Amino acid sequence: MIKPILEPEFKPAIIELRKFAEDVNKYSNKQHLVISIERANGYIYRKEFDILPDGVDDERNTFIVERLIKCILWVVGGFKIYIAGSHVVYNNIKNYYSEGGLRDFDYHFMGTVFERKMEVVECTYENIPQMKSSSLAVGGHLEGRRIGFDVGGSDIKVSAVKDGEVLSSEEIVWLPKLNEDINYHYEFFYKAMKSAIDKLGGDVDAIGISAAGVIVENKPMVSSIFIKVPKENFELVKGAYINTVKRLEKELGHPIPFEVANDGDVTALAGALDLKDNCVLGIAMGTSEAVGYVDKNGNLPGWFSELAFMPMDFNKGAMVDEWSKDFGVGCKYFSQDAVIKLAPRAGIELDPNLTLAEKLKVVQKLNEEGHEGANQIFESIGVYLAYTLAFYAEFYEIKHVLLLGRVTSGKGGETILKVARDVLSKEFPEYQHIDIGMPSDFMRRLGQSIAAASLPESDK
Repeated sequence: MIKPILEPEFKPAIIELRKFAEDVNKYSNKQHLVISIERANGYIYRKEFDILPDGVDDERNTFIVERLIKCILWVVGGFKIYIAGSHVVYNNIKNYYSEGGLRDFDYHFMGTVFERKMEVVECTYENIPQMKSSSLAVGGHLEGRRIGFDVGGSDIKVSAVKDGEVLSSEEIVWLPKLNEDINYHYEFFYKAMKSAIDKLGGDVDAIGISAAGVIVENKPMVSSIFIKVPKENFELVKGAYINTVKRLEKELGHPIPFEVANDGDVTALAGALDLKDNCVLGIAMGTSEAVGYVDKNGNLPGWFSELAFMPMDFNKGAMVDEWSKDFGVGCKYFSQDAVIKLAPRAGIELDPNLTLAEKLKVVQKLNEEGHEGANQIFESIGVYLAYTLAFYAEFYEIKHVLLLGRVTSGKGGETILKVARDVLSKEFPEYQHIDIGMPSDFMRRLGQSIAAASLPESDK
């Protein structure tokens, strides 16, 4: 194994799982475990693998199964966990995913998103649910007059697009995270869309919305954009995009097809349009880790892809995420937090009074000036990425990986890219076909707005 120079104790998930499988295969009486996780509309993600016999090392069995279940939850999403094959493992997982349990954060998060209490159910091999997949055919529709609407935490980007050509694009500064009044959000959405409609000659055929957070059936179920809005207005939050479009429909006198997608998925869709290919995984390394995916059919799988909370380092002593209270999750390896975490190990002392973004800039400046420790930070992130992409490939069929975000800018991004390519090629020859790159100038300038605008199908 090639170790990150600044974090040699790193235990990549993919390596630990392969070691576990090797140890399990030494037992003639190994047990077969089946996990099914249910999400909205009866869709099921199912995984089968062998574990140690009950009683041999129940702690290790439970650790591996729990890590995999958590991974599936943040890749796919789900509110009900079915387990067949080990009563001991089932019991432990049931205790973890419960009120006040080890995974209390995940338990409540998933319950909020799916609006139902999370459950863990024991099954037999015969009655555990089978795989049932979804594939959402959105994107790639460029005919007619369209709006591409990108809702960010500091600005709203709105583009007027006609037959694939961007007629206008503007950024509207707003302060959603400081405003409790949901009407503040509603009015900004309405005015921004209305402005784009004026640019299209006073009418629109379809609206595509790229939004931060977890989106279910065009509703933002969890989103930092609405963080200040009181819980009693949650229903109005869920209807923020739907109700804005309804208001425009009433004014224009006709239905407006629209689609809301997670901003990570829209980024991946923009990459797929730019590359003219599919199986694209987009990873944005900024304030946190944001991920999106376009499948082999050019569709969105309808998954969470909230990999900021997905475990990818199985070292129990790894840094703990303040929000989820879990260790070794993606946001501490593929964001500005990763750079700041590694700075002391690289001999870099950062002023505690600086913002996180300012601390990142200090390290990036040192790197541009040839500071060896700063370069080692980005080399380490490149090693993290290579092993994690091999792990992501357990869940996603990947042909292209697009790296975005402020962490990947400048010399540091080039280092991450080179190291990730080299380590992936040496350690995982089966994944040599994965192309890791950065977005083109076209995608940076216009790709996101066109991709958002192309989300819904229209009658035109």
